Amino acid sequence: MKNIFFCFALACTFAASAQTYTATPNSPINDYATTEYNLTVSGLNPANIDTTTFGLETVCVNLTHTWNADIDMYIIAPDGTTSMLVSGQGGSDDNYTNTCFNTGASQPITAGWSPFTGTFRPMGQMGRVNNGQNANGVWKLRITDTYPADAGTMISWSITFGNNPASYFSLLESDLPIFVINTNNQTIPDEPRIMADMGIIWNGNGNRNYMTNPFNHYNGKVGIETRGASSSGFPKKSYDIELWDVNGNDINAPLLGFPTEADWVLSAQYTDKTLMRGMLTFHLYNEMGWYAPRCRPVEVIINGEYLGVYILMEKVKRDANRIDIPKLQPTDISGDQLTGGYILKLDKNSGGSDPGWNSPYLPWPTGDSIYINYYYPDGNDIVPQQAAYIQAYVDSFETALIGPNFMHPTLGYRAYADINACVDAFIIQELTKSIDAYRKSFYIYKDKFSNGGKLVMAPIWDYDLTYGNVNFCEGEDYAGWQYNFNYICGGDYWLNPFWFERMTQDSVFMQQVRCRWEELRGSILNSNYINTWTDSTANAMNESQGWNFTVWPIMGAYVWPNYYVGQNYQEEVDTLQWWINQRILWLDNNLGGNPNNCNLTGISEQQNFNGSIYPNPAQQQTQVSLYLKNAGIIQIELYNSTGQKCSEDVIFSGTIGNNVITVPLDNLSSGVYFMSITAGKNRWTQRIVVTKP
Repeated sequence: MKNIFFCFALACTFAASAQTYTATPNSPINDYATTEYNLTVSGLNPANIDTTTFGLETVCVNLTHTWNADIDMYIIAPDGTTSMLVSGQGGSDDNYTNTCFNTGASQPITAGWSPFTGTFRPMGQMGRVNNGQNANGVWKLRITDTYPADAGTMISWSITFGNNPASYFSLLESDLPIFVINTNNQTIPDEPRIMADMGIIWNGNGNRNYMTNPFNHYNGKVGIETRGASSSGFPKKSYDIELWDVNGNDINAPLLGFPTEADWVLSAQYTDKTLMRGMLTFHLYNEMGWYAPRCRPVEVIINGEYLGVYILMEKVKRDANRIDIPKLQPTDISGDQLTGGYILKLDKNSGGSDPGWNSPYLPWPTGDSIYINYYYPDGNDIVPQQAAYIQAYVDSFETALIGPNFMHPTLGYRAYADINACVDAFIIQELTKSIDAYRKSFYIYKDKFSNGGKLVMAPIWDYDLTYGNVNFCEGEDYAGWQYNFNYICGGDYWLNPFWFERMTQDSVFMQQVRCRWEELRGSILNSNYINTWTDSTANAMNESQGWNFTVWPIMGAYVWPNYYVGQNYQEEVDTLQWWINQRILWLDNNLGGNPNNCNLTGISEQQNFNGSIYPNPAQQQTQVSLYLKNAGIIQIELYNSTGQKCSEDVIFSGTIGNNVITVPLDNLSSGVYFMSITAGKNRWTQRIVVTKP
């Protein structure tokens, strides 16, 4: 009986300490606008709130609104501290009915369903308001309607203070560099950039970074704005950063050891729960011999709030360390000076704010015009002669490509485009099966004629919606061609140009693709190589990813447009590796071309070999038959498609006459190899194909 009475008394004590304040505005939620609803707290006892003894526990709302995904909701304390409750959840469903936010809830709001009746963990760090402030004063609920055409009514909302206050995660240290940005109470807009202060704590590779360390890598002004198209609707925003002096002029700095520049990107990678799809793709493309933006994971804190793991990236820029093409001056309007350098971009713009032109050729099979943007010089700087020249050059490329002689080496598209760049662009787009391949964030550059002067389909950009991380237009399927996107997803407004589909009709191009593929399969496109890289990267981010998904509780929950939803980070990484392996095997079997017609080592196969190799193709072993006029040592070496020796040498004491040497192949995988046979002063190189059951 005493125990029962004690529990009842304890419950009453806690219940008495809980203090709830309610507002009933019954007023509109303004369409495509931000509306704030006030609630006055007075007589709160104790008045000061913290994260340990007494503070804000719960925020509850009742509202009607069609298409909940349009709603972003924030709680604002009297001192101005702001924390996100929810952003972009609920899809096309309606209303928040008796929806409460409490950091101790078992289910995050990201895992709930409209009208979200019940108690959920908020998407932001609600406990930040429990910062020791006096909570008596005006609290605000801010609702931003992010899209036109749907509206609603704020019926009521309440806040409850008690002895189980909301807490929040505060970064203390990390193996990753730490970026600390202070906007001085300014909201970061989409544009234009606002001035802010930024400091970077980075003690060098392999060293721990502590929040108590000084800003030892960068400490100065920046201009900052949010960035992204579809990604701009995510609660975890990406940012453009421009390094400034105190007057707002650009300054250059070599952030994290990258070549000096003023313009940088902090990419949120919100939909990619491995946080590495973009980094992996840039790494592979760089290893293929092309420039890809340098990038590195970092921690980001803005206005005292830890925002998780971001990827610091270079922007696509023209300079000696990035896209190394000449700088065009306004006076470069004739001769060789006019022919380069240019950077173009295919993207979402339909001829609106970004100057460019519509291609005269519609995408196949049908669709709206493809719009080609001037990226460098941009539409504000390019002079009429330069705009006319680059448009005419691209038109000539397209006309040659679509014409009947498109495969001709001098009359066809090869006269205008760098064929090696086209081959590697095709491989990287098809490997990743990017849902935006060929049509969005697709860059092209052109040097002067004196430097080669053809169109180069590079560099690459934006690879979070790749490797199966898409649930529409067959993006989740490791089979199929992305150049066929227009046939699979023809209802999409932005379609692929006809370029690469036409190139696949060129048998010479596809043979080049096959040979390049076979070369890469022996190195960076080997599954072991990719698995090792992704495992190493996941290990380097393992501590920080845990913090990231603490403040963004989306692990185990669907985020548009996820196809697969892992329950933890390792499951996400494992699935990425599995998908890439399946994609590689599918491409092995479907690329076309003949791998036996590829000389991948740069070694010419000699035709004067006075012997034979049988069987060829072979599985476990083969035999070399060789006739010698004089006795001597026969040495046999095997090289793989990248020119690397791949087995122990076979040494045989040859006699006068015919010699038969058994060469074991059991430790080799399927593929094309080259056998070097040395006898005295004679040396022959012969191709052998290994096929394993």
